[in-house]
Amino acid sequence: MKIALLGGSFNPPHLGHVLIARQVLDFGGVDEVWFLPNWGQSFEKPVASQEDRLAMTRCLTMPKTKVSTIEIDNKLDGKTINLLPHLPSGNSYVFIIGSDQLPVFHLWGKWKELLEKMPFLVFPRYGFPTEPVYPNMTVLHSNELIVSNISSTKIRERVLLGLSVDDFVPRGVGEYIKKHKLYMAREKT
Repeated sequence: MKIALLGGSFNPPHLGHVLIARQVLDFGGVDEVWFLPNWGQSFEKPVASQEDRLAMTRCLTMPKTKVSTIEIDNKLDGKTINLLPHLPSGNSYVFIIGSDQLPVFHLWGKWKELLEKMPFLVFPRYGFPTEPVYPNMTVLHSNELIVSNISSTKIRERVLLGLSVDDFVPRGVGEYIKKHKLYMAREKT
């Protein structure tokens, strides 16, 4: 089975993640997409608790996807290279990144070694170029591709400003944010 891995902090997960997963399934030649919320952060930034982020990520329910807790179960540090030994054998994998990651990919831990061991599928993000790509990276192309600029940062800012996020996150995520009063105060860094 060919599995596309969509990792990240999911702080919070949103409909942009759903759009990516759906279209990688449609146009990326994969059998499944796994959402991988991280346990540790490779780039220091304030995030909601791992429990909150996992609970919200579980609201991203759609056919041929699943939430994988590999990073959480193994308390990985967020560096993708450290995920590789924990992936179940018998499958082939591709890692999904947004084109916003291309300018900073060289900052990823052991990025050259990572590119040798794992192919990457670059999903275009609105407002970010899709070039240049590194070897072992492929940009997802289709005339029917829908891209957006929805981001977790924008969702958190809307919550902070008291604006609705209901049209930008799955219903369960919006309900969870309200119930647990997440992102309503600016995080201290």
